[in-house]
Amino acid sequence: MKLLIKNVHAVDINLDEITDILIQDGKIAKIGKNICVETEKIIDGTGLTAMPSLFDMHVHFRDPGQTHKEDIISGCRSALAGGVTGVLCMPNTNPPVDSPEILNYILEKAKNTGVSVYPVACITEKMQGEKLTDFAELKNAGAKCLSDDGRPVKNAELMRLAIEKAKQENILIASHCEDLDIIHGGIMHKGSVSEELGVKGMDRASEDYITAREIILASSCGGNIHICHVSTKGSVDIIREAKRLGVQVTCETAPHYFMLTHEKLKSRNANDRMNPPLREESDRQAIEQAVLDGTIDCIVTDHAPHAPEEKADFEHAPNGIVGLETSLAATLTALYHTGKCSLQKIINLMSVKPRELLNIPVVSLKENEHANLILVDLHEKWEVIPEKLNSKSHNTAFRNMQLTGKVKFTISDGVIRYEDK
Repeated sequence: MKLLIKNVHAVDINLDEITDILIQDGKIAKIGKNICVETEKIIDGTGLTAMPSLFDMHVHFRDPGQTHKEDIISGCRSALAGGVTGVLCMPNTNPPVDSPEILNYILEKAKNTGVSVYPVACITEKMQGEKLTDFAELKNAGAKCLSDDGRPVKNAELMRLAIEKAKQENILIASHCEDLDIIHGGIMHKGSVSEELGVKGMDRASEDYITAREIILASSCGGNIHICHVSTKGSVDIIREAKRLGVQVTCETAPHYFMLTHEKLKSRNANDRMNPPLREESDRQAIEQAVLDGTIDCIVTDHAPHAPEEKADFEHAPNGIVGLETSLAATLTALYHTGKCSLQKIINLMSVKPRELLNIPVVSLKENEHANLILVDLHEKWEVIPEKLNSKSHNTAFRNMQLTGKVKFTISDGVIRYEDK
């Protein structure tokens, strides 16, 4: 199939021009002005921006085991609506992803979705924190990363051995930084709002302590460590200093951590609860600054679907929000349209860097490259209506907010997989 995109604003790390893009046989055949060929479909790109498709390296698709919340098919549908053609899928399923059989199930089910689903395997068997899994076996079966996401590996020596072993196997290891003893049943950030609501809070020391621990462990054996969903000023400061000292540490955050604060929870809506929780304004500012200065390597969603009945009770609901369909728009709204961040920087944070960290080929707008790109109306304002989201679950903290920037087309390997109508 031939597809021609006319008069589009093409933006990539080293590209910024109005041009035509010809796609043929799944690849970008030509980029240039005034391309004239017979094609099956022409898209008028006037007013739209073409960008490399996004990669989200932290999602939960709940499959196997909790498919009433989400499954691989619905998760991929949600990803495409957000301009995402690649995801790193976390292992806290039921059962957890600790065997080649479960990895194979995920990979097989993801075929033909238009989204490259890369599974994460568990660090420890059944995520129980007692015995390491067979890293080599899991990597050979398709695991692109190792994590016990959703909980930390409590034993520091076991985690050090895991980092050392991951270095030997050349596979990334990612840590959910939370000390459960410090959390001790908290459901939101510990601060003035939790006190006002009369609920138990999560002290930021929980995240800061394990972040520091993981960095010390990685430094001790010269290994790599990736810190998941950074939310505190303390963690940012620790990571920034570790990078300055040459520790091989990378990290991620999500749009809600540089856009929202614990003040939002005053409404007692469980759709504003996630883990780590929304923090204070000083934390929000620190996260934003760390995104802008490069301390934070990539923007993810931590897409965590839960059914409405599960989120009905503020104090007893599970933590987590969906985010795949709002991540680009939220980032554009908060960082691009405020003049704080260039489009190229956003592409690096949301497309290039995540793929580099996982040793996955980077997507780019170049001739002869696979045609994985999105067309975005950077200036379209839209309201986030939860019921219109493509995920099975609608637990978004951005509900009823107006965002600026809308994905209009998502193209995966030359095929239009999503069109906003």
